[in-house]
Amino acid sequence: MHRDVYGEALFDFHTNGALKNPLLLHSSYGDIEEMPVEVFYRDEEDFPELEFIALSLCDGRVLDVGAGVGSHALFLQKKGFEVTALEVSVTACNIMRERGVQHILQDDFFQLKNQQFDTLLFLMNGIGLAGNTDGFRNLLQHSKSLLSEKGQLLFDSSDISYLYEEYRIQRPVHYFGEITYQYEYKGNKGIPFNWLYLDQKMLIDIAREENWVVQILFEDDSDQYLVRMEPRK
Repeated sequence: MHRDVYGEALFDFHTNGALKNPLLLHSSYGDIEEMPVEVFYRDEEDFPELEFIALSLCDGRVLDVGAGVGSHALFLQKKGFEVTALEVSVTACNIMRERGVQHILQDDFFQLKNQQFDTLLFLMNGIGLAGNTDGFRNLLQHSKSLLSEKGQLLFDSSDISYLYEEYRIQRPVHYFGEITYQYEYKGNKGIPFNWLYLDQKMLIDIAREENWVVQILFEDDSDQYLVRMEPRK
């Protein structure tokens, strides 16, 4: 049984307002970085422009996928949306409940069935949970089963090709945006997980093959971009 070290760090920050020990993130490209846990607890004045645009485009019944501790769900809830926060971490779900999120689902996105939403929202590169490009195809197919007639996907991703130049490492045989991560907190490591970053060309190619319409809505100066997608009618 692997520990939810991500959830433990979120809980300690929620309880104490700070961490005495850093939450570390090990990556397959050889880096170990400190994860700024406070970013999960941002108030709306701290949301970047990209996230504000995404939140302003939410429509109807919203599923906030990978909701963390509920910052985006709380914002939408305050605006009067019917929003459901989906999160796999039991600890994160408990924190959301304490923070006032009304509708919480503790589940895996790919296991979700018999529900319909007008907006599937994946912020903070939440689309990364697809793990790899085949997983992204599966995500698009599964999303169609969860979307209403007027349904949309809203998510951000980024082109991480610069990492291979920055760290002077050889590009992998598989798609370069497929990364493996592992959290570490207080000397305990969580289960490794795969995460996906999509460059725009790969995104558009897959979307066309899977019969989705793509709109690139916003790009910042860090190669991060916001996307709106809907199934082609």
